[in-house]
Amino acid sequence: SALSASLMLAVFSGVPFYVLYQHPTFETWKHKSNPKYPSPSIRSLEIITMLKGVVVATFAPSVSVYLGSIGKSQAFCGWGGYSVEYHVASFAIAWLVSDFFEFAYHYLGHTINSFWQQHKSHHRFSNPTPWAVIADDLVDQFVRSLPLLLIPLSMPINMDLLFLQYAIFFYIFGVYLHVGHEVNFIDAHNPVINSSFQHYIHHA
Repeated sequence: SALSASLMLAVFSGVPFYVLYQHPTFETWKHKSNPKYPSPSIRSLEIITMLKGVVVATFAPSVSVYLGSIGKSQAFCGWGGYSVEYHVASFAIAWLVSDFFEFAYHYLGHTINSFWQQHKSHHRFSNPTPWAVIADDLVDQFVRSLPLLLIPLSMPINMDLLFLQYAIFFYIFGVYLHVGHEVNFIDAHNPVINSSFQHYIHHA
């Protein structure tokens, strides 16, 4: 539900925000990509926009679980009678499909004006904080969540694994991208992994 998702995201975004923005130190500030901190009004707008995004983002997966419960989708929970190998393979396929979908939709948001009209709402946060991960326009966020509905309609998939995948590889990694601080173990100019610094530049 939107409420449980909001509580979960409040922890994922709230903890790093509390440490790095509410109680910054000189040591943490030295790793900040933009030396300035966003104003309280911008922080509030990020949070409000994120909460709106949560409501929309939970619609597709909620429908997916419901359809699975009435046999209209291939979504299932638990082992579902499938082998460990199937779960590993389906996890990998879902990851690749979701990542390509995210890349393609994001690319359209920066190359086609009608898509940019939706996506530009996210880029008003030019100095983002962890609250900005899904601080998107409602249409933008709905489309980004569609794989959670489309994948279970296309193949048998463990929804527990799919939710875990999105929580770790899309939201928690998204927190890192929007945290506004560099980390020692990922080079700011990494040619393979999109770094927090690179994503800050993308927003700015």
